[in-house]
Amino acid sequence: MKKIKLNILFILCCSASCCAQVNSIKIVVQNNEMWWCGIINHGQLMPFSVVTKYSNNLLGNNEGNQVQPLLLSNKGRFIWSEEPFKFSVADGTISVTGLGIVDTGKAGETLKEVQQYVRKKYFPADGKMPDTLLVTKPQYNTWIELNYNQNQQDVLKYAHAIIDNGLAPGVLMIDDTWQENYGVWDFYSKKFPDPKRMMDELHSLGFKVMLWICPFVSADSKEYRELSEKGALLKDSSNNGESLLVKWWNGFSAELDFTNPIAVNWFQGRLNYLQNMYGVDGYKLDAGDFEYYPPNLISMKKVTANEHSRLFATIGLKYPLNEYRACWKMAGKPLVQRLRDKAHNWVDIKTLIPDILLQGLVGYTYACPDMIGGGEIGSFWGNKNNLDQDLIVRSAQCHGLMPMMQFSVAPWRVLDSVHFDAIKKVIAVRNKFMPVIMELVRDTATTGEPIVKYLEYVFPNQGLSTVNDQFLLGDNIMVAPMLESKNKTRIVRFPKLSKGKWMGDDGKIYKGGTTVEITVPLDRLPYFVVKEN
Repeated sequence: MKKIKLNILFILCCSASCCAQVNSIKIVVQNNEMWWCGIINHGQLMPFSVVTKYSNNLLGNNEGNQVQPLLLSNKGRFIWSEEPFKFSVADGTISVTGLGIVDTGKAGETLKEVQQYVRKKYFPADGKMPDTLLVTKPQYNTWIELNYNQNQQDVLKYAHAIIDNGLAPGVLMIDDTWQENYGVWDFYSKKFPDPKRMMDELHSLGFKVMLWICPFVSADSKEYRELSEKGALLKDSSNNGESLLVKWWNGFSAELDFTNPIAVNWFQGRLNYLQNMYGVDGYKLDAGDFEYYPPNLISMKKVTANEHSRLFATIGLKYPLNEYRACWKMAGKPLVQRLRDKAHNWVDIKTLIPDILLQGLVGYTYACPDMIGGGEIGSFWGNKNNLDQDLIVRSAQCHGLMPMMQFSVAPWRVLDSVHFDAIKKVIAVRNKFMPVIMELVRDTATTGEPIVKYLEYVFPNQGLSTVNDQFLLGDNIMVAPMLESKNKTRIVRFPKLSKGKWMGDDGKIYKGGTTVEITVPLDRLPYFVVKEN
């Protein structure tokens, strides 16, 4: 690897085999060159171009979702660092300063070629998959229906309603407040009087069950005192080494120190206990955001906030039924990566496609696009019965041909028969393509190839790099959901094909290289399959 001095202008023109390793670089953006960075929650802001103004610092900041220390260009260029870096895009230049060595180089001439190179070098797939029930059937999460009142009676009511309304059982996630307290990982007996019976009933209905869990420990619990004595909690350098109390969305709590094997063993012991005692199948491992590891913490091993988050994510590798929202450098691993909570509005629904496309591009291929209709709880407080029915249907259609789809708000409760029938039609379309989806899931386990892809990734140099409202499932199925309120038509861009044409779900044939306005009634999820002549 060629070494160059710091803080110089570096116009990247080397091959991948002779990429440069530096701590600080400046790269001139070429005309017609587009860049993507690994900040998932900003997928809708990409790609970056010669006129972009953007800056971010990956140290201690994950923007509420997964992060990967990577930038990729549709001209085959890349930037990678094992350590966090800060960067900016301004005046046609990308400036990067890292805590460690920054690798840069060129691999091929397209987005696909450079992505294939970096994933094999920096985050190769490990050959494993999460539990495939997360893919083959819809997921159901109790969060929007029960909020902070998770309880045995209503969980069972929700599960039975799924089946009674004609939906197939799948993974059922029981969300926050099933537990006695944070860090007291057992069912709260006043709300779950017989959790083993509940679990047996859910299993008999055909569900696998996941529990919400987090790395926090309530400071007024017996567990806190025991863990503090063992040195398993993060400490506060500004408070004489007392246990650190972190402010998060549910108040102030202590936090496990996953650089300490005592904390890791204790946490895994509690998860294993829940499985052995009640038959719990897996876990939704929430939080882990970089911001919850502030600079004043003391841990057994001195690591960055990003690394603390990554260590929390490694817990999920022991449980095939898992879900994460905040992650650092865990691409290529069998972890389900959910998009951050989306609000129940038409602005946030437009972020689903660009954000999930970016997940796949930077290696988080087992992706879940949050909850259908939105998972941001504030959108539903005081508004549980007067929701936008069209939005819920269009959101479900957006999920339909993505790697996973997850319900939370009960569609049978909030939708009329017309809208609920449209939901069932989406699921039927998904079931039709399930063999294709599962083939892609198995392939990504060994290759790391994205399941859903940018048009630019498969059809380079056709001016499609800014298309953020269509996606490809594999290489030859294009999906173009409706993302606008009240609209009944939308524009679809059809990539040029070396041979064949595009055939729509309605049987119509479209020539590649054209732009067409199509009609999209409420119950239609537009998709187009390559048909050879």
